[in-house]
Amino acid sequence: MVVDTRLASRIETVRRQIDDAAALSGRDPASVTLVAVSKTVEWPAIREAYDLGLRHFGENRVQSARARIPIDHPADLILHLIGQLQTNKAGHALDLFDVIESVDRPSIVAELNKQAARRDRIVPILLQVNIAGEAQKAGCSIDDAKPLVHEIEQAANLRLDGLMTIAPLVEDAELARPVFRGLRELRDRLAADLGHDLNVLSMGMSNDYPVAVQEGATMVRVGRAIFAE
Repeated sequence: MVVDTRLASRIETVRRQIDDAAALSGRDPASVTLVAVSKTVEWPAIREAYDLGLRHFGENRVQSARARIPIDHPADLILHLIGQLQTNKAGHALDLFDVIESVDRPSIVAELNKQAARRDRIVPILLQVNIAGEAQKAGCSIDDAKPLVHEIEQAANLRLDGLMTIAPLVEDAELARPVFRGLRELRDRLAADLGHDLNVLSMGMSNDYPVAVQEGATMVRVGRAIFAE
């Protein structure tokens, strides 16, 4: 295998920054999963990143992922859908993705549950919450999170693992800290209400993931800092 030294260096830099941020907050770096956002790159680059040790990859669109990622990809390559999902594409999404991170409304809960039942599958999902309340961003409101969580809990073929958010794009990553803290605090309230843990907090991207890790992220979604796109 010919190693792309630039890609290897970028991955190593991201991993080191995750480790440093985790250590700063007294956390085990192994508790943070790096999801490489591969939506802008072709399969050879994804395969190179896989060969360099990455296992989790994030895609925005069902059709784009189907066109670029082979069905016979390595079994331990885990695909996350991180973009908004149209209800009529729920079945196609389940045929390709291992984790659906962008669940944000009752209609998609119902359709995913129906399609998962047809496939005799329990699907791990995350509830996407628009913590910052940005009009242009997907995700349910903070007020809608609790009823949606209880709806998901009634869906026999869905497993709610935690929450996801997209912070506003800001020049200073510190300005995103309240959003990440807000998602963690919401998670804690919802978990207490449910009486069981919601272990996953998917938050933080290329411009702010160290701050997200400091605030409790267990998954960070990093694209540009890995693939230089």
